[in-house]
Amino acid sequence: MGKLVALTLLGAFLALIGERLVALREKTNAYREVEPVEPQNCHLIEGLENGSEDIDILPSGLAFISTGLNYPGMVNFAPDKPGQIFLMDLNEPNPRVQALNISDGFDKASFNPHGISTFIDKDHTVYLYVVNHPHMESTVEIFKFEEQQRSLIHLKTIKHELLKSVNDIVVLGAEQFYATRDHYFTNFFLATLEIVLDLHWTYVLFYSPREVKVVAKGFNSANGITVSSDKKYIYVADVFDKNIHVMKKHDNWDLTPLKVIQLDTLVDNLTIDPDTGDIWAGCHPNAIKLVIYNTEDPPGSEVLRIQNALSEKPRISTEYANTGSVLQGSSVASVYKGKLLIGTVFHKALYCVL
Repeated sequence: MGKLVALTLLGAFLALIGERLVALREKTNAYREVEPVEPQNCHLIEGLENGSEDIDILPSGLAFISTGLNYPGMVNFAPDKPGQIFLMDLNEPNPRVQALNISDGFDKASFNPHGISTFIDKDHTVYLYVVNHPHMESTVEIFKFEEQQRSLIHLKTIKHELLKSVNDIVVLGAEQFYATRDHYFTNFFLATLEIVLDLHWTYVLFYSPREVKVVAKGFNSANGITVSSDKKYIYVADVFDKNIHVMKKHDNWDLTPLKVIQLDTLVDNLTIDPDTGDIWAGCHPNAIKLVIYNTEDPPGSEVLRIQNALSEKPRISTEYANTGSVLQGSSVASVYKGKLLIGTVFHKALYCVL
């Protein structure tokens, strides 16, 4: 009798795993091939060869680019090289990137930058907040940007028990930001199992020196996050559920879910067009190719533009798509006055004039 029960339980478990693996292939778009959509005036950015995972552009046209992300389960073409922050002035006729020097006293050897966000104080001082994974932990680093010296002065490292597996942040005040947690488990095996079992345990948290709290939960894998132009709404990408959550922000920093914009691609980072309020999303058309890297069949890239996100029927258009022949693993797209930057998790970056 005991053997029969054990075999029955084993059979049920294997059936569950089998069903979950089939569902996972659908969830990750394992069979999808992207149709190319490529603007004419685009070229790869010289000097960005090891990723450009997130991009944040100041109102002045200066773009910050995080590079060198070393992420569990993801390919890295220079695993022994620490991450960097690059700067690009989009006002120049032929903009080039420049690595920003980081002040002494900061552990640059373990710098592993992920999501980034800028904040401009009342005195016009620019601060750069960076999600960092030193030794595979999660911290938020605060830097002061020195424009004349083209350098970053490290001011503070933020740690908290809720700041685990942090992916992206959006800063709305001095040391006031929302952050996403993309995995509940920090162990790689358990994090993988979490995806297979389709758990929805990740969340968005709010951080300030006075209060740290979870403000939205139930995500499969909360990823990119940004704020609307009027600062009234927060947009959150759930990469494995292939959607964008629209949430209303309250004065106490709580978030109320309003709607979900469902897509057919895996959404990574989100940015806002400062002129139109449109959402631009860097996406992964096929996540299996992203994780199981094959130089003969590399992961593609896809950029979506979402107009009128608050309306009943937002307009969704594909602004860029490539099979991987030019750009692999797009993670972010950011625009400034008719210019588009597309970044990747571990590959190159693209500059386009729209």
